Amino acid sequence: MARWEPGTPERLQAAALELFATRGYERTTATEIAQSVGLTERTFFRHFSDKREALFHGQQLLAQAFLEGVNGAPPDASPLDTVARALRSAASHFSAERRPHARARKAVIDENPALQERELRKMADLATTVADSLRARGVDELAATVAAQTGVAVFGVAFGRWVSDGEERSFEDIVTEVFRKLLHLAGDAAPAPQETR
Repeated sequence: MARWEPGTPERLQAAALELFATRGYERTTATEIAQSVGLTERTFFRHFSDKREALFHGQQLLAQAFLEGVNGAPPDASPLDTVARALRSAASHFSAERRPHARARKAVIDENPALQERELRKMADLATTVADSLRARGVDELAATVAAQTGVAVFGVAFGRWVSDGEERSFEDIVTEVFRKLLHLAGDAAPAPQETR
């Protein structure tokens, strides 16, 4: 009966992260994850296609947060202003209570090349989703791609700082700092090289 309790995916995710952190990702099986919370392997596979997905489940919520920011931007907002709104929307989902979990998850991913590759793919998929949403607002192909890739890069840098040891600032404050640094650097950039004839 325990397998039908509400919150089963979250319980499995928490158990998986704890086991990955203490025993190592490669040495932990789906069966062990399920058994550690009194569930069966079959129940685990009802929720996740494999043990890796226990770390990446819920990534659609991050994409949805970005899209809420994009969709909430005024129609005349520039692509970068729209991405800034998307970043603020995503940042609101990263509370101080989530930081210990995020730190542990990042540590597990950092120790495994296959998980690092999966994380990179997740970020690439996010950039594609944001770019598609910008294009749907009428932003041209190049601007949508550059703005979306830039926004995801800002998110990645901010996330890395947010989970670093000793960091206590809010995710939103860090996103704001990184985005301002980007704008400062862009303002300092030399003009694009002129085509020679």
